[in-house]
Amino acid sequence: MRDDLIHNPTGGMPRLLEIMRRLRDPETGCPWDIEQDFASIAPYTIEEAYEVEDAIEREAWDELKGELGDLLLQSVYHTQMAEEAGMFSFDDVANAISDKMVARHPHVFGDESRDKSAEQQVLDWEQIKAAERAGKQETGVLDGVAKGLPALTRALKLQNRAARVGFDWPSTDEVLDKIVEEAQELRDVQNDEEQFEEFGDLLFVMVNLGRHMGLDPEAALRAANTKFTRRFESIEVALAAEGRSPKDSDLAEMDALWNAAKAAEKGA
Repeated sequence: MRDDLIHNPTGGMPRLLEIMRRLRDPETGCPWDIEQDFASIAPYTIEEAYEVEDAIEREAWDELKGELGDLLLQSVYHTQMAEEAGMFSFDDVANAISDKMVARHPHVFGDESRDKSAEQQVLDWEQIKAAERAGKQETGVLDGVAKGLPALTRALKLQNRAARVGFDWPSTDEVLDKIVEEAQELRDVQNDEEQFEEFGDLLFVMVNLGRHMGLDPEAALRAANTKFTRRFESIEVALAAEGRSPKDSDLAEMDALWNAAKAAEKGA
């Protein structure tokens, strides 16, 4: 037992690895941690990544260190389970990403010239990744786009892949026309199954519009969520000043308060 390392406040990465090993010890570890597997931990991994993004978006730099630590713990957790199963170690994980970064940056670590634009470097990066996919026998244009990505992000990646081989509208005009078409199709459908499908089609085309406009649809929707939360909270504050809550109001009054909050924001 390496208690000296576990309680060393400057133990760094070896300390964290030992803590996770102890948590997973089948005889002396934590019962909850012992019961977990890759599938049960995966949702926490996704959640922690979003919390890192949230801290950055809020510029909560005092929180970012802790959120990055939480995300790092997820990598350590998965790696510990893999090591227990004899698959790979943490060093293997670190070496794999190091090898990948060196291979994908020949203009930094190899003999290629750095004298090219950021746009050209992105194209070179994609060519390298395409070669890597071919090495994995992922020969389809859309192969390798992770199915577990948020739907908006995955839609964007799928569209970007298709666009590289010419499957794309030439301008935003055609995308806007398609949005009108999909919205009308959604109006015309009669049953729940068709509504579900047409609604998905409309969302997919909206992502394409964002792509053509150079906008990240995931980030845009997060910003809209934040704006909605802020303005609805202003409604709650205004009603609370009168000793009321939204359930004591009606749509017309709340809509007026919403518009007042909107005007105040635009006038600020």
